[in-house]
Amino acid sequence: MSSLSHPVVIAISGASGAVYSVRLLQQLARAGIDVELTISDAGRQVIKQELEIDVDLEQLDLSALLQVECVALTPIELPSLESIRYYHYRDLMSPMASGSHRTEAMVICPCSGATLGNIANGTSSNLIQRAADVHLKERRRLLLVTRETPLSSIHIENMRRVTQAGAIVLPASPGWYQGVTELSDLVDFMVARILDQLGCENDLMGRWGDQAVDCDDTLDSEES
Repeated sequence: MSSLSHPVVIAISGASGAVYSVRLLQQLARAGIDVELTISDAGRQVIKQELEIDVDLEQLDLSALLQVECVALTPIELPSLESIRYYHYRDLMSPMASGSHRTEAMVICPCSGATLGNIANGTSSNLIQRAADVHLKERRRLLLVTRETPLSSIHIENMRRVTQAGAIVLPASPGWYQGVTELSDLVDFMVARILDQLGCENDLMGRWGDQAVDCDDTLDSEES
């Protein structure tokens, strides 16, 4: 059962890292959390490039997207998808485009530099950017899972501006301390951190302190 009272908006923009969004959607569906999903055309192109699946944004086959085979995804039994509603990125009449529509939070995963820039400057040319603007003005949680690297001073300034406006910049920078053996462990680390920010219980990664750490090695590294 979901512990969240209102839907979570998930937006997929045109940055690398589509696998993170697929895994996130799988986990939210398994938890029975209501999701409102939108995907930009650039996001569609990245999904095709990275996951080798051509999604139709006019008639999205959500089942095919969430069952995509990928070396970085742990196979799961697909849960019911009734909790996920899809909206076209050009549909500015959709519920998430209005502050009167109540949502729990919004996650843009992955978040492109262009999307970040539009949000930082308060400009909206599609549903993703408008929904992000709504979440900022309504003082709701907005997570931006950026992946761009290296960063220009413009990227950094835009991150500063959205952070001051209330967003949380959550770079796709997975940790390695949880005992990585598969690529999927790195994906799960990032998805776990996103779920943590949403207040969703999960066991996707080992927590710091949950496993033995060689303190001597840690002290040696700090002294060096």
